[in-house]
Amino acid sequence: MSFVLDASVTAAWCFADGRYPVADAAFERLAHERAVVPALWWVEIRNVLIMGERRRRIDAAATAQFLSDLERMPIEAQGGPASEIVLALARRHKLTAYDAIYLELAGRLCVPLATLDARLAGAAEADDIPLVRA
Repeated sequence: MSFVLDASVTAAWCFADGRYPVADAAFERLAHERAVVPALWWVEIRNVLIMGERRRRIDAAATAQFLSDLERMPIEAQGGPASEIVLALARRHKLTAYDAIYLELAGRLCVPLATLDARLAGAAEADDIPLVRA
């Protein structure tokens, strides 16, 4: 089985600001499952890392190591969904288009969604999309 991994969970693996049981559960699932991400995830993760560098939460060497670690994980990027679907989800659930892409992917693949975003989690539950739980 697989699950959709969002950028909030991935970022929690990098920054040790606190404990996130959902992020821990998603990380543990990677030992025996693959994660699926939208192509957007690649950009989001790099943006999170560069912003972390600017805020002095991480340095360039740690960024490079984190990206190297991610490349060894069973994470597969998927192509983008139809624009109409993403816009409809964003409108219905009052989500950003970015978050709606994760919701669409989990729904299209019929797999759980791993997120730390409360609004996105609520939208998934409203659409009967299972969540990765701790």
